[in-house]
Amino acid sequence: MQKYVELFTDGACSGNPGAGGWGAILRYGNHEKEFCGGEKNTTNNRMELTAVIKGLSALKEPCRVHIVTDSKYVSDGISKGWAKSWQQNGWKKADKKPALNTELWQELLDLLEVHTVDIEWVKGHAGHKENERCDALAVSYYKKLQENEK
Repeated sequence: MQKYVELFTDGACSGNPGAGGWGAILRYGNHEKEFCGGEKNTTNNRMELTAVIKGLSALKEPCRVHIVTDSKYVSDGISKGWAKSWQQNGWKKADKKPALNTELWQELLDLLEVHTVDIEWVKGHAGHKENERCDALAVSYYKKLQENEK
């Protein structure tokens, strides 16, 4: 039987594109692990995707994972099957325009083959404790990047 893990994620960007950060919290039973990262020149959507990828990549074995995100881009891309459709159509969207962030979507789709995942969208900046914490991790990381640039 697979372990049940919760993954809370958020991405943030100062400017879009601009300095960006991501934050994630993995919870298994009473154990929690927080981590974050970012890039000097990125987009909010890239950081949202990266948070989920980093969280799933941190798991050492296949798990049942409940992902909580405030990103409609990520949640709809997974739950509505958009990313799989883009992949099957040569990374073209329904309107025939190219899909964005294809290398990240591919990495995420590969991880979704390893883990049993369900995803929950929550409204951002609305008091969800773990989402607020992930946002704080992401923002603090991109602020460090900005400080290092000065």
